Amino acid sequence: MKQLSIDGVWLHEPHAYSDNRGVFHEWFRSSSFESETGFDLPITQANCTFSRQGTLRGIHFSAAPGQAKYVTCVRGAVLDVAVDLRAGSPAFGSWEGVRLDDENRRALYLAPDVGHGFMALTEGAVVVYLCSNEYSDNLSRSVHPLDPDLAIDWPLEAVLSERDASAPSLAQARAQGLLPLARPRSG
Repeated sequence: MKQLSIDGVWLHEPHAYSDNRGVFHEWFRSSSFESETGFDLPITQANCTFSRQGTLRGIHFSAAPGQAKYVTCVRGAVLDVAVDLRAGSPAFGSWEGVRLDDENRRALYLAPDVGHGFMALTEGAVVVYLCSNEYSDNLSRSVHPLDPDLAIDWPLEAVLSERDASAPSLAQARAQGLLPLARPRSG
């Protein structure tokens, strides 16, 4: 696994084995994941999304205790984006995007408190992700994915949910005390 520019964000590039039957790859193994990243990912929920081209989901995060995610695209392609939303972090407000698709088979790990969003680059993109905590509506938070202060370079015209379209800007979320605070990482 490769650590990306945002603390707590790692990229997994699996080795795929091909033969006349198709392709096999291991996209998650707990022991390897923990030894390479120093993070434990107790899986309590698995999600799957099916998105039309241009669909933009996020930027989402969870209030304490936070929710770590391990994300991959099993059909089509997405631009998957991690955003440092941790007030006080040296990288606060920065983002990094990675293409995940059914050919490169990469996966992205996002530690708790890191904002997450993705845009479907193809029609019918299917994204699956493992989560460290179960979803809780009262802990769910978001920041507007088209906020000019974030300046995320989304490649297509965005199709947003009502929730994402009405999300606060980064500055508004910070002023409202909705953002997590930077804290030392323990894994």
